Amino acid sequence: MQVIVRVYNFMLYAMAVIAGATLLWLMVSTILSVAMRNAGIQPFAWLFTSAEYGLLYMTMLGAPWLVREKGHVHIELVTAILPSTIREIVSRLVALLCVLVCAVLAYKGFELCLSNIQRNDFDVRAYYFPKWLLTVAFPLSFGFMVVEFSRFVFGRELLHSGVAGIHE
Repeated sequence: MQVIVRVYNFMLYAMAVIAGATLLWLMVSTILSVAMRNAGIQPFAWLFTSAEYGLLYMTMLGAPWLVREKGHVHIELVTAILPSTIREIVSRLVALLCVLVCAVLAYKGFELCLSNIQRNDFDVRAYYFPKWLLTVAFPLSFGFMVVEFSRFVFGRELLHSGVAGIHE
């Protein structure tokens, strides 16, 4: 079991590192594209396409790590005024709802990815790019988010701190 946890954690952090590297690539590709246009040179077609794909991958691969770190935006105004027992129940119910939504999206993403593979779909804007390489991010990311939100449902830690405002 410990091996599975270590592999899972490695994959989670690897996805976060890839998301961070993708953010860096988005900055570089944007600067390069603008510089080329200002120099009167037509930017490479793959620059724009890689930025589009990068936005998807960065969002999807970074989301599970953000759940673990409680980095997603949520409002604590309501949970801050609740008594601790009620806050714990509400927080676990919210996390459970997130688990259910992510499970549905992971399943639908898996169906979409399989459909792309079976139909041999390609994205044909700049290059022929297999669509399943894009849609595989959905079941992977939402599957990891199911696990991460489940930690707030069944674990000791709560999703909501009960502290309203900025405390950083």
